[in-house]
Amino acid sequence: MCPSERPPVEAHYSLGSLIGQTRSALVASIERTLAQRGFDITMSQFLALKQLAANGPMSAGELAQALRHDPGAMTRMLAKLEAKGYLCRHPDRRDRRALRIELTEVGARLWQDIRASVDACLENALVDLDAGEREHLATILQRILRTLARES
Repeated sequence: MCPSERPPVEAHYSLGSLIGQTRSALVASIERTLAQRGFDITMSQFLALKQLAANGPMSAGELAQALRHDPGAMTRMLAKLEAKGYLCRHPDRRDRRALRIELTEVGARLWQDIRASVDACLENALVDLDAGEREHLATILQRILRTLARES
């Protein structure tokens, strides 16, 4: 059958659309959960804290690259997190012209608190899947990620 003869794929059944809708719904759910629990933090800010908690001090450029974030927007986000006392910037030991960003004690405690909230939110999203379905979903997503990683 020629591509022009195929019936159009319904948008809500398109794999890309389903992945996008799932991501959007997860982000909205996480941000709503954090707000309900009194945390004044966006998903992007959460991801920045997560990256710093997992990998330790980084430059703004490294953090922007890791999060696939615009460097200008990253600078503004980091300024907001610094103003809230969640992170600090200090000169790099190897290159005094560069700054390293790291979590403060307050930021590390916040990370532990919000991590638990986000874990609960993600668990809630998977509540209708049994253990086998969860494992199968994880396997499929990992295979997709490996395929995409080979392309880049």
